[in-house]
Amino acid sequence: MLYGLLDYIFWGLAIAAFGMSVWALVHAIKTPAKAFPAAGKLSKNLWLVFTGLATIFTLASASGYLGVGFAMLNIFTIASVIASGIYLADVKPAVNEYRGGGSNQGPYGPW
Repeated sequence: MLYGLLDYIFWGLAIAAFGMSVWALVHAIKTPAKAFPAAGKLSKNLWLVFTGLATIFTLASASGYLGVGFAMLNIFTIASVIASGIYLADVKPAVNEYRGGGSNQGPYGPW
């Protein structure tokens, strides 16, 4: 029984990692290319490669629990989570300042 419970826990973590990677990839796609160098970060193309590969590897890890991909925690999945985490924690807040034309601006600032 414990083995089955651990499988569900790791599958949930794999799905969460996949969701985080997709979130980072979608944000990188939607952000203008000029925002990255303006914020002092790597180019948009590099972040698209990093987050795209992270999405592929975390999808393979998450689908592995269904018998389709790789069900083991490997170095690529760990690196994918780290790359997506760096993007969401460091790059995303920096480039959000340069996105411009935000529709969520109220008369006293963002809301």
